[in-house]
Amino acid sequence: MAMVSSILLFLSAICIFIAQAFAQPNFLYHFCLDNGNYTSKSTYNANLNNALSSLSSNTEIDYGFYNFSYGQNPDKVYSLGLCRGDVQPDICRSCLNNATNLLPLLCPNQKEAIGWYDYCMLRYSFRDIFNIKETGPSFYMWNKKNVSANLDQFNQDLRTLLDSKRVQAAAGGSLRKFAAGNATAPNNQTLYSLVQCTPDLSEQDCSDCLAWAFGNIPQCCGGKQGGRYITPSCYFRFEVYLFYVAKADNASSPSPPLVPSVSPPPLNKTAAAKGKESNKSRTVMIIVVSIISFVVLIIISFYIYLRVRKPREKPQGESTDEIRSVESLQLGFGNIKVATDDFSDANMLGKGGFGVVYKGKLSDGQVIAVKRLSKNSSQGDLEFKNEVLLVAKLQHRNLVRLLGFCLEGIERLLIYEFVPNGSLDNFIFDPIKCVQLDWERRYKIIGGIARGLLYLHEDSRLRIIHRDLKASNILLDSEMNPKISDFGMARLFELDQSEGNTSRIVGTYGYMSPEYVMHGQFSVKSDVFSFGVLLLEIISGRKNSSFRNGENIEDLLSYAWKNWKKSTVSNLVDPTLKAGLTTEIMRCIHIGLLCVQENVVDRPTMASVVLMLNSYSITLPIPSEPAFFMNSGTESNICLQWEHDSRLIESNQSKSSSVQASINDVSITELSPR
Repeated sequence: MAMVSSILLFLSAICIFIAQAFAQPNFLYHFCLDNGNYTSKSTYNANLNNALSSLSSNTEIDYGFYNFSYGQNPDKVYSLGLCRGDVQPDICRSCLNNATNLLPLLCPNQKEAIGWYDYCMLRYSFRDIFNIKETGPSFYMWNKKNVSANLDQFNQDLRTLLDSKRVQAAAGGSLRKFAAGNATAPNNQTLYSLVQCTPDLSEQDCSDCLAWAFGNIPQCCGGKQGGRYITPSCYFRFEVYLFYVAKADNASSPSPPLVPSVSPPPLNKTAAAKGKESNKSRTVMIIVVSIISFVVLIIISFYIYLRVRKPREKPQGESTDEIRSVESLQLGFGNIKVATDDFSDANMLGKGGFGVVYKGKLSDGQVIAVKRLSKNSSQGDLEFKNEVLLVAKLQHRNLVRLLGFCLEGIERLLIYEFVPNGSLDNFIFDPIKCVQLDWERRYKIIGGIARGLLYLHEDSRLRIIHRDLKASNILLDSEMNPKISDFGMARLFELDQSEGNTSRIVGTYGYMSPEYVMHGQFSVKSDVFSFGVLLLEIISGRKNSSFRNGENIEDLLSYAWKNWKKSTVSNLVDPTLKAGLTTEIMRCIHIGLLCVQENVVDRPTMASVVLMLNSYSITLPIPSEPAFFMNSGTESNICLQWEHDSRLIESNQSKSSSVQASINDVSITELSPR
């Protein structure tokens, strides 16, 4: 029956998704703020569910502003919902209902989050957010079309219109601070604008918030025919077409029973447009009803099948399921012995703290890499089982693929796909081979590693912290695509878990985050730190270990930070790349420094890193000082921890000192972090 329930829930979710995809307004963007976390069984989660339920189920409020709190400190939840001022109550409540369902799924364990649809905004927090003006986090969107002529006059008309609407909205009461209107623009155009504040703000705070948002127009949408700037407390939008309900020009008027338009209406074809819209609605309803009927039929048929078939004996315990899931991967020791020519030295690919890696060839001709764990390896049965179970379930082009394993007597073998170009450290730290990695290839490697980590952290069916990301654990295939390897130290998190603690510190010196080294605390941000170190190594061709810089001995992070502060980051770049020095390289150094910041909260997630690597329109925040491991003052105390902390387990792995817009076709979105 548990299986039936799961299938019913899954198919129901499909139905809901299909219905919402046809019927609901665009979801714009969201922020999951790293200001605290909760678990699924916590008091905070229960209070959050109650607060959001109260907000979305309230039918008495018809002015589009909802604010509720629930519970007692320190688990009290404050929730706030605001609908666009021209939206009628039933559409408003529908939008907020969608938001209360979606936002906790997008931010599954953050205590503070905010999300925006076209028609509404929802935010919640563990802190009091009522009656407070906040302009961050924010984002903006713009129309792709430029103002064709008379830009100065256009800007002047726009500012005059927006200022008049700002005064009108700020003067609104405690139920609604909203204004919309239009003005004549150059070239016989009509300019439409809409402004709004959360009505719990004072008149002055609303006016100040909108004035601040207007000040971002040159950065946001200067010279564009449309744009919007959105903050938690206020927002504005302007276009050269009508995008709101026209009768909403009067802010005190009740909203008519119409859905706001989100694209320009056809000129001189109003009646035809209405007819087409009506036909479109009927078509959508027919499609939705047909799909739901079909899905219900499948559910009934599947349920009958499960009821009449002979029940299968249920495996006893989770460990049984795990063993069965990997039984098909187990290979015979004799076959591997033959494949590697009895583990001959000629087939040796490399040697590390956990054993030797050999090249082999199976009887079917497939080339493999065999990791033969040493008999006295510090990777015990737990780590061996961990790597088999984890890697066998992972499928991503930037993760090395596990083909099988062998467990016979004292022999423990892991069989991987063969990656012909070996590990990344053999290239970037080699004065001859590094020339093969021009910037285009290095950038491709950086992006691939980032996508692989993002998959581990967020996109796989499991949430996995690698805990030993470094250059020697990045393998390069025949096309120099990176593949993350060696999951012996990885930790599996529950989907609602964000961090963990351990008294057994494992990893490699120079790549581990300070909170992990000093306190045993690890999270996705620990991997982000390691990624930042690796990114700076790829750019500089230097290891993050002590090296002589003139008369000083320092580590890579210290060197990078000093050059960043002096605006001489070109000193950090591998000399083989300087001939092709680009702003792209400078941007990657910037991202690397964001990743290695000492404060965990300040580091971006891998989702943000991937976005920053792929979108040059995003303004990067200024990094704070990274954690140093080789320096003077307080930093030297960290070195003492490395030398004297009895929890640290040394090995010689890899010859290093190791220790165990509206979403449519005319808008582009830009983020502005807090």
